[in-house]
Amino acid sequence: MNILFPEQFYPEGFAYYPEFVTAEEEDFLLNEIQRIDLHPLIFQGYEAKRKVASFGFDWNFQTRQLSIGKSIPSTFGFLLEKVGKKLSRSADEFAELLITEYPVGSVINWHRDAPPFDVIVGVSLLSDCVFRFRPYDKTKRNRRSVISVPLSRRSLYIMQGPCRTDWEHSIPAMHQIRYSITLRTLK
Repeated sequence: MNILFPEQFYPEGFAYYPEFVTAEEEDFLLNEIQRIDLHPLIFQGYEAKRKVASFGFDWNFQTRQLSIGKSIPSTFGFLLEKVGKKLSRSADEFAELLITEYPVGSVINWHRDAPPFDVIVGVSLLSDCVFRFRPYDKTKRNRRSVISVPLSRRSLYIMQGPCRTDWEHSIPAMHQIRYSITLRTLK
């Protein structure tokens, strides 16, 4: 648990683990990411200011359908095992691995992850960011309803249950390049 932001301030179903991966594991993951062809994310016909590569199941924003893509590279197996152990789940339960490169100035607007997915897990690499939550129900929103959680590099976050259904999240503009590895299970 992060002492500065104790769990009682997190939305129900959110968990945060700083220093989840070691500096050596981060270096290994960043080297593996450099070997992967990342492409611009196309969202509702627009090119987002970030690059991605998806493995396993993939959600298509245009067709709103799930499809099977490339297999998850075996080099990420240790990470799936480590995250699975933290969640008391099998590494095989992770149906998608998404790599995202966030250049300086990139944002993630308010959203909830695609409906077919259940548990969402993220590992932050190379730099820190701020993860924000707000109620999905517009009638429950006001200035004080936004919860900001600093995510440090090498940290792990988990979103499940009410955090997935009752809240949406965003990331404000990046000040440094950041990479993330997102793992998702299916409902």
